[in-house]
Amino acid sequence: MATVVLVGTLDTKGTEYAWLSERLRASGCDVVLVDAGVLPPPAGTPSADVDAATVARRAGYDLEALRAAGDRGAAVTAMARGVELVVGDLHREGRLHAVLAVAGSGGSFIAARAMRSLPVGVPKVLVSTMAGGDVSPYVGSSDITMMYSVVDVAGINSVSSRILGNAVAAAAGMAVHHERSLNEPQDHGRPLIGATMFGVTTPAVDAARQRLDELGYEVLVFHATGAGGRALEKLAAGGFLAGVLDLTTTELADDLVGGVLSAGPDRLTAAGLAGLPQVVAPGALDMVNFGARETVPERFAERHLLVHNPTVTLMRTTAEEMAELGGSMGRKLATAQGPTAVLWPLGGVSAVDAPGGPFHDPQADAAGLAGLRIALRGSAVELRELDAHVNDPVFAVAAADHLHRLIGAHGRPAASA
Repeated sequence: MATVVLVGTLDTKGTEYAWLSERLRASGCDVVLVDAGVLPPPAGTPSADVDAATVARRAGYDLEALRAAGDRGAAVTAMARGVELVVGDLHREGRLHAVLAVAGSGGSFIAARAMRSLPVGVPKVLVSTMAGGDVSPYVGSSDITMMYSVVDVAGINSVSSRILGNAVAAAAGMAVHHERSLNEPQDHGRPLIGATMFGVTTPAVDAARQRLDELGYEVLVFHATGAGGRALEKLAAGGFLAGVLDLTTTELADDLVGGVLSAGPDRLTAAGLAGLPQVVAPGALDMVNFGARETVPERFAERHLLVHNPTVTLMRTTAEEMAELGGSMGRKLATAQGPTAVLWPLGGVSAVDAPGGPFHDPQADAAGLAGLRIALRGSAVELRELDAHVNDPVFAVAAADHLHRLIGAHGRPAASA
């Protein structure tokens, strides 16, 4: 039977979780109720299958000590870690086909952390009072489905019953589907390649994707907007990919300079740590991304800016920034555990960095290449410099073919040409 794991703080949400449990069972699902609350539940609260003391202990804490300390922030953090571990245990035991939580801010933090730790494809539904705003701290790069609670999670009423009823139906349907898929013969299909793309590198990725398709791969394209880079890193770390074609590393520039599309300091590390074959290029390293022109920080007022559209403003990276970006790229790749190559296009790194384009700056690009060379000295990373623009078909096909060779030489599932 499909099992839905309910994660809730029963010290404050016992009524709601009793209601959810009843309706999930009426939908034909089994239920495992995990109590993430810190305080003793009030009388009449349904008994948890995994009680709060067990959750705290799983994370190495004593529940009574957490209560006595009176530090809510520390207690929530401890319980979040415990729930994450408990949920992981249930998944490995085959007792989890979907996760459902209904929460305010604290409960959303706890449940979302556990959900993010689960593999992509495991159903995750979070009904939250926080879903009406920025949900990125909760969702991250995972496939969490968030629903806004509209009213506070404070009892069952004519509005909350409709919203929570929809959540139950969604979680139950997902759980049944997920359990069925686990019992069906798996068609692994073609090996998966993760590729990164931006508007200004689209021709390159389109050509590379076409070539990889001819070689027998399925290409998953990630838009390099911060979330896209994080999603690529997550899939690479999770063992989903046979290789990575990282043609668009622009998120590194945003992380260094302070743009709005940073993927964080761990960008460009997961494939290396996982030993995946990877081919990397400096696609769109010539730019840092901001919102509308008026949102660009004042300290950049005298920089070379390009209004890409009414909601996106680009700033050209300087020679000094490019040198640091090349060095950072090289230092990260030098630690890779799998076959790694960098292909550097000498004719420009984006559509606006082509000769005659608004960001064309051969000296800045050369500084990036020089920084990369220094950082790669003594490493096993291969560096190839091609006399082409990043969007030239010859560059894109060369990158795709090189990745195919690395995958084949590495002994990973590589398609035949």
